[in-house]
This record gives sequence, C-alpha cells and structure tokens, in this order.
Amino acid sequence: MKFYKVFCITLGISWLFLASACQQPINENKENTGEAMQTEHAALPPTGNFGAVIQADGSTDINSLSSAFDSENPVAVKVYGTVADVCQHSGCWLTLKQENGEDIMVNMKDESFSVPKDASGKKAWVEGIATREKLTVDVLKHMAADEGKSQEEIDAITLDSWKYSIEAVGVIIQ
Repeated sequence: MKFYKVFCITLGISWLFLASACQQPINENKENTGEAMQTEHAALPPTGNFGAVIQADGSTDINSLSSAFDSENPVAVKVYGTVADVCQHSGCWLTLKQENGEDIMVNMKDESFSVPKDASGKKAWVEGIATREKLTVDVLKHMAADEGKSQEEIDAITLDSWKYSIEAVGVIIQ
C-alpha cells in the first residue's frame, strides 16, 4: 500500500510539473504580456528541424521502440512516427502514436526548444534518450481506478506493462 501512495504522489507531482511547465509566465508589464511568446511561436515554421540538427537516416519505427531495450537502462534512440498530440501552450512536448494505441511521450531536452503546435498528424523523427518503467498489474489497476475505468475494465488488467518516454535532443517535423 505504501508503494501505491508513493507511486501516486510521484505520478501526480510529475503531471503537475508537466502542466505547470506549460503555463504562461506571469508578466506584470501588461504591454508585453504574451507578445514575445506570440512572436517566438509565430517564428516557428510548420515543418523542419527543431533542437539539435538531426538526420532521418537510420531511424526505426516508433512501434519497435521496445526492442531497443535489453535492460531498464536508458537507451539512445532515433525513431519516427506520427505525431498524436502537441503541447498547445508552447510546443514543449509531443506524443507519437503507436499501433497498440499507447502514445509515447516526447519531452524536449531541458525545454531548450519547441516544436510547432500544429504538428498533430504530421510525420516526425525524434532523436534522444528513451527510458522505460515497468508498471505492475496492481499499479495498472490502481491507475485505471483513478482514471474512473469500470470494474470490468480494471479486472481485465492481468499483465504487467512497460511505460516508455523519450527526452529529445532534436526533432524533424515533415
């Protein structure tokens, strides 16, 4: 039970941090509020290379990300896939669709760059460090209950699952 509380608190803090990282900074100078941010985002082209300049060559399909791991250690990856969603505040994260229905979270390293907020549905190449975390059946059931899933859906969870994420150093949007 203690593990679940720690896990839930950690998960909650992580989501809170992600949500707060995407909030607009408070600016007491009313004439400049949002103006610099709008200019910054307006300057982003709809496609291209963002962050470190990377090449699409040698990348693998996002659906094969799990095969890059032979342990729980982080792995350098270069993958491609379709963008499912993008942070609509500043483009500080995106998700890539997988065939199994689970999206892979991609965070921009040190929030040092952004991607276009209208990149959903476009093809993307991502280079960075991937991590995975094993979620047990008990944790998955607890999370499903917290999400408001039905008892039938919760009872259907019978296998541990892996959660993957990537910290990107560079992204290509096409």
